[in-house]
Amino acid sequence: MVFMQALISPSGPGPEIRPYDLGMPQRAPKTRPAEGERLADLRRAAGLTQVEFAKLVGETQQNITFWEHSDKPPRSDVLPKMAKVLGCSVEQLLGISPLADRRPGPVGKTQRAFEEVARLPRSQQDKIVEIVEALVDQYRRKAS
Repeated sequence: MVFMQALISPSGPGPEIRPYDLGMPQRAPKTRPAEGERLADLRRAAGLTQVEFAKLVGETQQNITFWEHSDKPPRSDVLPKMAKVLGCSVEQLLGISPLADRRPGPVGKTQRAFEEVARLPRSQQDKIVEIVEALVDQYRRKAS
């Protein structure tokens, strides 16, 4: 009853008592297994959120979260889709091959954008390439 009174009408200017201030044990943060960490690192390197990645591979965000926090690999039907979106092989995704062998090229949002551009008429593609090349050239000049 004293506890309830302290919460309802604190006496004086002291700190307000809250349930979490009473020394209740907190759950220790769970460490992420290497398998899940690799998937999360690859996804982040591709510039994708879990939601974006899930849409691209045809899964739910909850499944992506599970696989990123688990030592269990994704289902075999999902692995090739994930590898394609992330720009790596299934072996690299699973940690069988080193990531240093990753194929060069756009991944994630960039890859998706260029795949959309590839479906446009050639004249439209040429205009987009001109714009991209100009932006890349401008970036290089600023960087040096």
